[in-house]
Amino acid sequence: MLKRYFLTAQLLAASCLAFSQPAPKPYGVLPTARQLKWQETEMYCIIHFSMATFDDKEWGYGDEPNSLFNPASFNALQIVGAAKAGGFKGIVVVAKHHDGFCLWPTKTTSHNISQSPYKNGKGDVVKEYQQACDKLNMKLGLYCSPWDRNNANYGTPEYLQIYRAQLKELYSNYGPLFMSWHDGANGGDGFYGGTREARKIDRTTYYDWDNTWAITRAMQPGASIFGDVGPDVRWVGNEEGHAGETSWETYTPEAPEAGKRPSNGYVKDWLGTDGTRDGKNWMPAECDVPLRKGWFYHESQDGQSKSAYQLLDLYYKSVGRAACLDLGLSPNKQGLISKEDEQILKEFGSLLKQTFAINLAKGATLTASNIRGKNQQLYGVQHLVDNDRYSYWASDDKVTTPQLVADLHKPQTFNVIRLRENIKLGQRIEEISVDAWQNNGWQQIAAATSIGANRLIRLPQNITASKVRLRVTKSPVSIALSDFGLFKEPVHLSSPQITRTTKGEVSLTTEAPVSKIVYTVDGSVPGNASAVYQHPFELPEGGVVKTLSIEEGNKLSEVSTKQFGPVKVQWHISAEGTDEKNLQKAIDDDVNSYADVAVSTGGVVIDMGKNTTIKQFTYQPRTDKHIDGMVDVYEFYYSADGSTWAKAISGEFSNIKSNPILQVVQIENPISARYFKFVPKHVIQGDRAEIAELGIISK
Repeated sequence: MLKRYFLTAQLLAASCLAFSQPAPKPYGVLPTARQLKWQETEMYCIIHFSMATFDDKEWGYGDEPNSLFNPASFNALQIVGAAKAGGFKGIVVVAKHHDGFCLWPTKTTSHNISQSPYKNGKGDVVKEYQQACDKLNMKLGLYCSPWDRNNANYGTPEYLQIYRAQLKELYSNYGPLFMSWHDGANGGDGFYGGTREARKIDRTTYYDWDNTWAITRAMQPGASIFGDVGPDVRWVGNEEGHAGETSWETYTPEAPEAGKRPSNGYVKDWLGTDGTRDGKNWMPAECDVPLRKGWFYHESQDGQSKSAYQLLDLYYKSVGRAACLDLGLSPNKQGLISKEDEQILKEFGSLLKQTFAINLAKGATLTASNIRGKNQQLYGVQHLVDNDRYSYWASDDKVTTPQLVADLHKPQTFNVIRLRENIKLGQRIEEISVDAWQNNGWQQIAAATSIGANRLIRLPQNITASKVRLRVTKSPVSIALSDFGLFKEPVHLSSPQITRTTKGEVSLTTEAPVSKIVYTVDGSVPGNASAVYQHPFELPEGGVVKTLSIEEGNKLSEVSTKQFGPVKVQWHISAEGTDEKNLQKAIDDDVNSYADVAVSTGGVVIDMGKNTTIKQFTYQPRTDKHIDGMVDVYEFYYSADGSTWAKAISGEFSNIKSNPILQVVQIENPISARYFKFVPKHVIQGDRAEIAELGIISK
């Protein structure tokens, strides 16, 4: 009897000890409350609508007249509503871009909306966005560009006071904000009150960011501050919308050079993309990417927006890698999101809802190899499916590689796996593997690294299994996993790929066989009545090819679009001091080869062999993520005989460093010529121009 008493006492003591097991100690640096709120947002949109919309530029120069801004039908509710339909939870309004034009009636500059015809000078676009967000329950953030190409004081201490006054106006009148957004585009040529000159600033010191951001902290304490180097959210290092396959939420920024401090405009893309394991700061990544080719609306980019499935792919590579997705929307000159873009956002939002509507793991029996202190209530596996991002399954301190088995009770089909950590305790897990019970044994179906706030694993094929096993294979400390999910992405009919040979033969192909492929070459949207693709066709003079796949039951894929210029087989290229073999790379239809010419030469001359209509010219910068030789200032000439030249247009390729896409320049009045000349006037880095491809659009 006495022995039984002591045994019972021992069991009670052990039980009490188990239930008094403390929570896991936090690992590394931790997020603040505002960063947690930002992380929970997952997706938001940045809205570029200002002078550049009406001037057909990416960066306004600063000399645009106030009278240019006069949208006929601006509708903030339509714009914000389109974002919400896409599943986005907030917007960041570009209240002032680099051209210095303010979309609110500021007291700091005359270059503002009150001096424009919009609503007879009584308009306030920022206020309209705020009211739309309030009505639709969307979060609001603001971006006020620190670079101002209009302001005469830019580059002097006086301008810093002007900029801070603008921030104070915005923070006072349009809050509360979830983000204050800042980028690294600072200093260069501009109007600057009429001086029309280049001005350089030391971006590591000029804005005195510590004291400037102190204004944000005081006036908008709930707003996360975004910049190349945070301090709350870092730039991912590209404008392609994706984080690294391994993406750490901690980050240690690097200084541009000895004696300097890390600053906006100096981020190393690979470092921003991947983050820093055990970094000094909790600074997760924002993945920014425009829905269209550029950030502002350009009519020439109609029909080229990313499709709903392309957005879904970016969702997996951003939100699914513990970052947030910031999608750029660009209202047109009317002040509206185009019908095309509105429909894409709606389809994307529908895809997300369909994919994540049912978590198959919720109906499963979950069994863990270890539960911290055997305390099921606090640290049990039921927390993995309770929709609380901060309740969690935890293991004992000495158990860093536990396993979890989900018994689905019957064969279930899935193709997406979701994992989340309780990031209030840090980013802990470094590697995991997932197995499925198939053919009477465990078969590995996936592996991943760096879980953090969210890890989505998109499987290359459907998996059908009755049991799934999660194995944590590497972690420096015990785990604190808050979510485990299994989902089924809907069936996708892939749209055709469009390619053209150097001689002008167009082919349309799909990843898998389909009933038929239809296409048009006049820019119209294809449908059942369009031409059926049976074999490659000729398109030597160029045009717009649009195509889609059709499957039984009249199921249609998304539309693929590609614009071609005339073929270049008869073209001849020359440039002073450059051999023809090297130059040929600029017209070989291969974006991975580059012609190399001196900036100081008279430019690159192309003889097209016959008179040709030129509506647009195109310049493809290098595509290998290096900026040496990337042209950002140009002149474009034309000639009938190759001797007498007339200038058609000159300008800059704005934002080409961060967004090195094909540059398409509209010629205001189409010209007819046999020769054209591309003159690189300035490159971002180096003294030679790298040209991946030159071309024209004639249709």
